[in-house]
Amino acid sequence: MKNLNYHEQQIRENELKLRNVIRTLPSFCKEFFIGIEHTTSARTKLAYAYDLRLFFNFLQETNSSCKKMQMNEIPINILDKITPMDIEEYLSYLKYYKKDGYEHSNDERGKMRKLATLRSFYNYYFKKELIVKNPAVLVSMPKLHQKNIVRLDIDEVARLLDEVETGELLTEKQKTYHKRTQRRDLAIITLLLGTGIRVSECVGIDIEDVDFKNNGIKIRRKGGNEVAIYFGEEVEEALRNYLDERLMIEAKEGSQNALFLSMQNKRINVRSVENLVKKYSKLVTSLKNISPHKLRSTYGTNLYHETGDIYLVADVLGHKDVNTTKKHYAAIEDERRRMAATKVKLREK
Repeated sequence: MKNLNYHEQQIRENELKLRNVIRTLPSFCKEFFIGIEHTTSARTKLAYAYDLRLFFNFLQETNSSCKKMQMNEIPINILDKITPMDIEEYLSYLKYYKKDGYEHSNDERGKMRKLATLRSFYNYYFKKELIVKNPAVLVSMPKLHQKNIVRLDIDEVARLLDEVETGELLTEKQKTYHKRTQRRDLAIITLLLGTGIRVSECVGIDIEDVDFKNNGIKIRRKGGNEVAIYFGEEVEEALRNYLDERLMIEAKEGSQNALFLSMQNKRINVRSVENLVKKYSKLVTSLKNISPHKLRSTYGTNLYHETGDIYLVADVLGHKDVNTTKKHYAAIEDERRRMAATKVKLREK
């Protein structure tokens, strides 16, 4: 069997998880997942499966017919008994609920995604004429409130990189680990800040994906498309310093090609990168909750400030639709327009 790259491994793992979740769903759901097989990614199908399991859990709690059945025994005709009001109640339930001893909540974006899942689910069976009603399409999507872009200011970026380099503000225990991870951590955070790649793209990089001749890295975007992104001198220096160390480490089976390794010498995962970004950023800015995605926003903001080219920002960040980019950086556009008002003088004072 050939060695799978990170993206291929993720697809395989998601497919195996999907099969397990489908076994718990009503048996008729299997046809839905077969129907969307060739048009939907493994990650999206798995998200659909989790959302549908939550929906049928809700029905078992609130619907007298479903209460008497195991979830996988629920028949397809239950879909025709669901009203738009039932779905409205489900969206209200999603705001806050407890499951298996854990508390869960969903904001407008979370509820929107789960309603979108129900719409796709209902549409499939409605078009196949297996049901006669489509209540999901009659429920309005939750209104999204525009969020301000959280990003690091220029001085915060400098302080963050300084802290990763020196570890000066870390606890004594953290400093012990910092001696072992300093070059890796600096390479990761410099790469995220200097290219705007997603954390999932970062952890998927293999050693051979880095091309110092052209200062480029091959990454795999959402959906598996391979693209080359390019980096400047600061990223190059951080990567070269780390690579000198990385090539001396014997990685565990299955992670030999991985660029970034964990303390256990396995390919570092998304959660670990999120935790290390959080650890360092808390030391330099206590007022902002910084994640790898916020480092991506910082890069996008800086690139837009420098170029004013929203299409370039969209392309580099890997947004399929430039309107996504415009939406995220609308506040910056407004800031630029306000600045224009001060540039033209009508009379000298």
